[in-house]
Amino acid sequence: MVRSCWKPAVDGDDGDGSGSGSGERVDGLLWYKDLGNHIYGEFSMAVIQANSSLEDRSEFESGPLSSNHLGPQGTFIGVYDGHGGAEASQFVSDNLFCNLKRLAAENQGLSENVIKRAFSATEESFLSLVNKQWLRQPHIASAGTCCLVGIICNGLVYIANSGDSRVVLGRLERATRETSAIQLSAEHNVNLERVRDELRLRHPYDSQIVVMRHNVWRVKGLIQVSRSIGDAYLKKAEFNREPLPSKFRLAETFFKPILSCEPSISTHKLHPDDQFLIFASDGLWEQLSNQEAVNIVSNNPPNGIARRLVKAALREAARKREMRLADLQKIEQGTRRHFHDDITVIVVFLNHKLIDNSSLWGSSLSIKGGGSANH
Repeated sequence: MVRSCWKPAVDGDDGDGSGSGSGERVDGLLWYKDLGNHIYGEFSMAVIQANSSLEDRSEFESGPLSSNHLGPQGTFIGVYDGHGGAEASQFVSDNLFCNLKRLAAENQGLSENVIKRAFSATEESFLSLVNKQWLRQPHIASAGTCCLVGIICNGLVYIANSGDSRVVLGRLERATRETSAIQLSAEHNVNLERVRDELRLRHPYDSQIVVMRHNVWRVKGLIQVSRSIGDAYLKKAEFNREPLPSKFRLAETFFKPILSCEPSISTHKLHPDDQFLIFASDGLWEQLSNQEAVNIVSNNPPNGIARRLVKAALREAARKREMRLADLQKIEQGTRRHFHDDITVIVVFLNHKLIDNSSLWGSSLSIKGGGSANH
């Protein structure tokens, strides 16, 4: 099994996606793995840092999906977009897949309920950690993460999402020979009217459950997502007091969680015309539409495609500020956050000859994206 994180840059790659190697590399604030193989095809990963410390984490696992190795084989994709620090996203990266495998073994297989319970178990463990540490490290109570998971197994893809990361499917339309974009995940960001309505329904006696601040809707005026793992200060009132920094403390107490960790879950039967899946944190989707991202993937070689998507997003972020991409890329982390967010992209290609071979048994692969040289 390969277990890897950030590594030094490898000589001989010019950073434009043309490198022939398949190992993980670093180019300034960019980490990438241009191409690798998973049990059902190929994949490409890239992460660009904007914050002072990278808050995104991600993982790609291919092999057994249960801890007893008797269950199904498959591919697991996780994108964890942290906020308020990297404590929650790192914790999810370290624990969610392990919880999923344990619960799949206990329940003799994978199901939407198993996935939901894995989210819940990870949340409970993190809140327990917050309880132990918050008096010494009060900021951990305001650390949280969006959590997007995809699991490809037995000809199905399970999608589970808490927060506003997104997965988009590229499907070949035979009549036009073009590839259409199909969004598979439901998002939980209060800038969506549907999500505001959901929150108001759950909190009918709180007229300030969503508040417009600086032309942006926020839960209690603090956060844009309504679901996450972590964010203990908006789930348990005992953490919404000193020594939590005053900017996070609510004037009034609350008696039930304001945010939820429960993911929206859906299951899709893979079709022979389904070509690839794009998993990404909202930093990508702030710059590119679903169809723009799908067009980039379908019109370019797989090698380096995640990095190409990141570069397209950066180019769009630069265009919005009427500056050149080269000038944007010179801006250091921290200051860079004023121009774009941390961005994580994982592109998963689907080889249906492999998907249809239910007896397939491949070697295990595990890759972690996230962290940085200064962590």
